[in-house]
Amino acid sequence: MKKKYRVKSEKEFQLVFRKGESIANRQLVLYVYPKPEQEHFRVGLSVGKKIGNAVKRNQVKRYLRQALHELQDVIDPEIDFLLIARPDIKEKTFAQVKQSVIHVMSLAKIIDKSALK
Repeated sequence: MKKKYRVKSEKEFQLVFRKGESIANRQLVLYVYPKPEQEHFRVGLSVGKKIGNAVKRNQVKRYLRQALHELQDVIDPEIDFLLIARPDIKEKTFAQVKQSVIHVMSLAKIIDKSALK
């Protein structure tokens, strides 16, 4: 993902974390903060040490980034959101991680599942 698509600073992370709405499933927690009139969405990823060693954490981040890249056309552009990985995600394949991302985003109503088909 390009830098313009990322929530980068600690201040921005905390704003989304404190004021955003949270939705979760077994693998991910999603915090959503609406930002009207923003031209594209921005995302922050967090994969903690409970997931595993650096190799495993980086693999999970690559899976999440690729899933978001494939879904970027159907994600609501007027939001900032954080994806926080839970330990259950470390055993999943890319396809399962992508399904988990789709599931949690559809629960949050920031993607339309019908647009994916």
